[in-house]
Amino acid sequence: MPPPSLPARTAFIERATKETKIQVSLSLDGGALDLLPASVHFPSPTASPSTTSSLAHAASPLALPPIPSQMEETHASQTSATQQIWVWTGVGFLDHMLHALAKHAGWSLRLRSRGDLAIDDHHTTEDTFLALGSAFSTALGARTGLARFGTAHAPLDEALARAVVDLSNRPFFVGEFGFRGEKIGALSAQMVHHGLQSWSQAAGVTLHVDVLRGENDHHRAESAFKALAGAVREACRRVEGREGEVVSTKGVL
Repeated sequence: MPPPSLPARTAFIERATKETKIQVSLSLDGGALDLLPASVHFPSPTASPSTTSSLAHAASPLALPPIPSQMEETHASQTSATQQIWVWTGVGFLDHMLHALAKHAGWSLRLRSRGDLAIDDHHTTEDTFLALGSAFSTALGARTGLARFGTAHAPLDEALARAVVDLSNRPFFVGEFGFRGEKIGALSAQMVHHGLQSWSQAAGVTLHVDVLRGENDHHRAESAFKALAGAVREACRRVEGREGEVVSTKGVL
C-alpha cells in the first residue's frame, strides 16, 4: 500500500460489447477494494430469481454458468494483509494467470467477465485483457516520477521466462512462448499471446515476453505471467526525488 502522503493508484472500469461484459477494479499498490457494483450485466445476489434471469438474458442471450458471489472463495481468490484478489472469467486457466499476475505485481484486483464462451474463448480473453489494460493505464495516471522500465525473470520448475516492460505510452508487444499444445486447460494457447498483446495495447506499454525454456505448457505460461508481474512492479515503482519528472528525453510519454 502507498504511504499516506502518496495518492492511491486505483481504477474501476466497465467494458460492455455484444460479446462480453466485464468489470475491473484495480489498485496498483494493493490494499482494500470495494466489491464490484451490481449492474444490468451483473445483478445483485439479492435480486429476485426472475429479475436475475431476465437481466442476465438481456446481457447475454447465451446460456452461461452463474458467476459466484464475490464473498465466495474461488480458485482465483486470495486475501492477505496487503492484497485482495478475486477473479472470475469463466475460463479457469485464464483466471489462474490473472491471479498470478496480480499477486506478484503487488496489485489488488477484482475482475469478473461474462462472455460468449458458447462460441469460444477468444472474445472473453481479448476483452478481459483490454479492460485490464485500460484499468492499469487509468490507475497509473500521469506517468511521472516512475522507474519506467522493468525487467524480471521467473522460473517455474523446468520453465524460465523473461519479461521487459517500458511504460512508454507507445503500445508494442513481442512474445515468444513455444507452446506445444493447442490448449492449456480451457484456454487456447494462442490466446496467451493475443491476450498480452491486447493488454499492452490498452495499457500503453512496450512489452517483450520470452519463455526461454520449459517442457510443460502450464509451466511455460505461468512463468511468463510471473515474469511480467515482476517487470510491471519494477516499472511502476515510484522513485524518491523524481516526483513529477517525466523520465524521457522527449519530455513527454
